[in-house]
Amino acid sequence: MQPYPGAVDPRRTDQSGSPLGYTAAVELSSDRLVNSKKKPRPQNQNRGGRFRIGGKKEEAERQRKLDLIRTPVLSCYRIAVISLKGGVGKTTTTTALGSTLATERQDKVIAIDANPDAGTLGRRVRRETGATIRDLVTAIPYLHSYMDIRRFTSQAASGLEILANDVDPAISTTFNDDDYRRVIDVLGKQYPIILTDSGTGLLYSAMRGVLDLADQLIIISTPSVDGASSASTTLDWLAAHGYSELVQRSITVISGVRETGKMIKVEDIVAHFETRCRGVVTVPFDEHLSAGAELDLGLMRPKTREAYFNLSAMVAEDFARAQREQGLWTADGNPPPQLAPPMPGQGGVPGAPQPPGAPHPGAVPPQPGAAPQQPAGPPPQYGAPQQPGPGHPQPGGGWPQQ
Repeated sequence: MQPYPGAVDPRRTDQSGSPLGYTAAVELSSDRLVNSKKKPRPQNQNRGGRFRIGGKKEEAERQRKLDLIRTPVLSCYRIAVISLKGGVGKTTTTTALGSTLATERQDKVIAIDANPDAGTLGRRVRRETGATIRDLVTAIPYLHSYMDIRRFTSQAASGLEILANDVDPAISTTFNDDDYRRVIDVLGKQYPIILTDSGTGLLYSAMRGVLDLADQLIIISTPSVDGASSASTTLDWLAAHGYSELVQRSITVISGVRETGKMIKVEDIVAHFETRCRGVVTVPFDEHLSAGAELDLGLMRPKTREAYFNLSAMVAEDFARAQREQGLWTADGNPPPQLAPPMPGQGGVPGAPQPPGAPHPGAVPPQPGAAPQQPAGPPPQYGAPQQPGPGHPQPGGGWPQQ
């Protein structure tokens, strides 16, 4: 039985009547814990906010990477950030990479929290809504445009949008494989790039959808023995369960590398993953990132921001392959068309200019004579900002080992 509009799911409240997670959200907020006196690092104005200026060769190389990052994406490119070990910088990497892509591309980029254990992605931006991914799943029949989806997201200053998860683990575990695939299907019609911040396990239900739909996999490690071992074990598990191709084109991020650290041979960790992945990026330790609060690119150290810029370029190197496999690029290496070709079965010449009034690339045209399908009854009500909306759990199946 579904609760009536405005009702509070009893699982979301404790015995005192307060919503679960309310105390942590209020008493442990960024406004209260983070020293706000720190000012953004000065950026060079002549480069439109770029992080630093080098010589001519460095500038040419940076421009090459920027051109890669700005490669047109004519469908939807999905990036999954995973790790077997918690606390290694997975959510930080998701937010920083997404923010860099959104800033440099000036395009719609969204990051979603698929962590079944009350993920923290929603704490990396200033929340504009209390709606969560669970609420979006419930409202999918009512979502017909970008603005319909935008009511469920919070946007950072970089332009990155965040689709948060529930703060209550008892509710968030109901987000299963089928839910994830439905969310990606809806978001993929509006966002060229989707990042998924996954959980720390590999056997929970939604993880199968995360891996099956991913175009790019990013494995997170730390400069430590257990961190590197866990990341390597993750690759072993994926290769043994049918994801060898995804592993070969994956990227490993070694997060939080201290320049003064001498205990661990980071170069050996890098060398190990270079033999297993198509690329490795080391991200220096950054005090701003370690705070775990709202992420601001302007507060990062220049070397840290440059590392995420390089990571973005490395990710973008795979855009062409993914689109070529979908028939959106020509195989002769020519520049991509500026407009997406028609979907299969819709006729037309791939890559040909669209006439005025043609539907936006990637949009699904309505069937002739068919009226939009509207579900019966009023649309669901969503919670006020900072207040989680009523839950609508569905039974989720586990992911048995193969």
